[in-house]
Amino acid sequence: MSEFTITINNKQVSVSAGMTVFEAAVSAGIYIPSVCVHPDLPPSGDCGLCLVEIEGHAEPVLACTTKVAENMTVRTDTADLRQRQRDALIRLLSQHPNACLTCWRKERCKPFDICLRSVSVTERCVTCPKNGRCELQMVADFLDVRMQDISYEYRSLPVNRDNPFFDLDYNLCIACGRCVRACGELRGIKALDFIEINGYKVAGPRRNNDHKDSGCKFCFTCVEVCPTGALVDREARFRDIPDWETYVVPCRDACPAHIDIPRYIYLIAQGRYSEALAVIREKVPFPGVLGRVCVHPCEQACRRGVLNDPICIKFLKRFAADNDTGLWKQSSKVAPPTGKRVAVVGSGPAGLTAAFYLAKLGHSVTVFEALPQPGGMMRVGIPAYRLPRAVLDAEIREIENVGVEIRTNTKVESLDTLFQEGYQAVFLALGAHRGTRMGVEGEDSPGVMDGVTFLRQVSLGMEVKIGRRVAIIGGGNAAIDCSRTALRLGSQEVVIIYRRTRAEMPAAPEEVEEAVHEGVKIIFLAAPSRITIKDGQIELECIRMELGAPDASGRRRPVPIKGSEFIMEFDNVIASIGQVSEIPAGFGVAVGRGDVIKVDAATLATNIKGVFAGGDVVLGPASVIQAIAQGRQAASSIDKYLGGSGIIDETLIPFEKASPYFGSEEGFVDRRQPQMPCLGPSERLGGFAEVELGYEESTAREEARRCLRCDARLQLSRPVLPPVKVKSV
Repeated sequence: MSEFTITINNKQVSVSAGMTVFEAAVSAGIYIPSVCVHPDLPPSGDCGLCLVEIEGHAEPVLACTTKVAENMTVRTDTADLRQRQRDALIRLLSQHPNACLTCWRKERCKPFDICLRSVSVTERCVTCPKNGRCELQMVADFLDVRMQDISYEYRSLPVNRDNPFFDLDYNLCIACGRCVRACGELRGIKALDFIEINGYKVAGPRRNNDHKDSGCKFCFTCVEVCPTGALVDREARFRDIPDWETYVVPCRDACPAHIDIPRYIYLIAQGRYSEALAVIREKVPFPGVLGRVCVHPCEQACRRGVLNDPICIKFLKRFAADNDTGLWKQSSKVAPPTGKRVAVVGSGPAGLTAAFYLAKLGHSVTVFEALPQPGGMMRVGIPAYRLPRAVLDAEIREIENVGVEIRTNTKVESLDTLFQEGYQAVFLALGAHRGTRMGVEGEDSPGVMDGVTFLRQVSLGMEVKIGRRVAIIGGGNAAIDCSRTALRLGSQEVVIIYRRTRAEMPAAPEEVEEAVHEGVKIIFLAAPSRITIKDGQIELECIRMELGAPDASGRRRPVPIKGSEFIMEFDNVIASIGQVSEIPAGFGVAVGRGDVIKVDAATLATNIKGVFAGGDVVLGPASVIQAIAQGRQAASSIDKYLGGSGIIDETLIPFEKASPYFGSEEGFVDRRQPQMPCLGPSERLGGFAEVELGYEESTAREEARRCLRCDARLQLSRPVLPPVKVKSV
């Protein structure tokens, strides 16, 4: 591409052939007023503001549509140009009820970037749709256009609020064309066009002025490029958002490990499954596990759920893990040995995650596990029909492959012993392996057990005697796992007794549905009150409950109904109402309410120097992804304690900017989350084979393409803005 020099305002500017005068001026730091130009869009000249004088031309020309030429001499700041620009802007404003020009708070505010920092949320202008970030107002300030210069014509047009995410106020539209061009030429969706309402030309949805009918993909691009607030993010309006990226990409923020979800979803949509897995493995060492048992808070945050169903992020993670080609290993590095030794007590998700990242940083890591097999609650608390042991074993092997030593059947009773053996730091990840007692008469009777022990014995292949009729007490995921496990061990009738209603059950709704599908019965609003043995059978006395005022959990408190007792007979009763950690007294760590170890929230350090703790032993019974997140946090803190940087993040594939082109898709808004193929009921109950079979390739790609691509909003360039004139407050 040939390069040459032109002159702008007596300044020599190096340009390339094909550039516009506007682009040349921007490259030289010279501002030319405009409200229709945007760096990511082709020029249109719709606003008519970017007038410049070119030597040899009789009349001013538009800088955004005029190409540079050799020996060109340009002026952007003459008095005549400024007057023409003011006249053009006044014509736009004459039909635009600009909030800032008419607001009584105007003189108390500073413009644009300074505005949000200098005016409190309560004082912020309640009429400005852009929260003080109106480009049109900034241009008006730059050109010294004031209220008295304008004769207003109020349009009294409707505000289109049919879009679930943003409002379109036709009164504020100046027909600059940015949104239309962004939707059509940048995104390829073409959901917006110029329409006429009551004789006014405005931008609006194609096809009956309805966003859903228009083919809109709800990517917010039109909102981002709008210079006036005609298009505005409904949720963000009037909110103080300290971290814009966190707000824009809610799924990534909701993930405790902050996996770059949009990035790997996009790669799956492109058919690049190994690269998608590499992105996941940049943050977690258990993608296959999480793809099966994660509680997926990311899906609860997914904006697609506002339309119909959230993206099935968990199952897409599983799909990527199931299609592993080992590509991620090519960039996975282990640092040279540091000579530092770390002991990890417990081989659950928190312990193994911390061990993995510490070993990759070059530290010598030994994991001590009291049970005969590693994996913690992933192995002994989650049944194999949900988490196949082959998947867990394979991911633990990858942790061992980076140099982690795992010693099973080794219970640690003293931290002093570990330090005496030469370990410079210890991470306590003991899990929560002791079941909570019900506190009712007779709970120590034969045939009554706790759910944690029951699941552990089954998972380790121990002989577990279970009868034909079994009662499960509780409403969490562990209670559901106990009920479905009992069916697989041959029980004919399994009944869950839960003291609240279905709406309050902490168990994942999909797990509850699967249990019911397999034949589990649930009795709501009942709680055990006494257990007795009669003729070799367990008589379980329960009392009916009613919901009262909310308790500390935010759920309505169950209150016993006097005189409502009833009795049922069972062969076994399994209490799955909670679990706690068992912390050896010899550890000497400070323990708080609920038998959890007290730690510094930022570092996970305990009261003992060099000792850190995380996972269920700190959080109480939590999810696998929460434990993994704490394992990452602990690895970073321990590395810093040992003299390292604490940086555990890695890049397993180079970051590449996703294509800005989305394309149009008929029926995009109505597409629903696909059902996960599963074994039939009879096939399930014959053993512990995995129930969920995984997505086919075509299903996974189709589901990934349902994503709204929220992160693409962050990739848009910032428009060229006038110099900020700082006003006195």
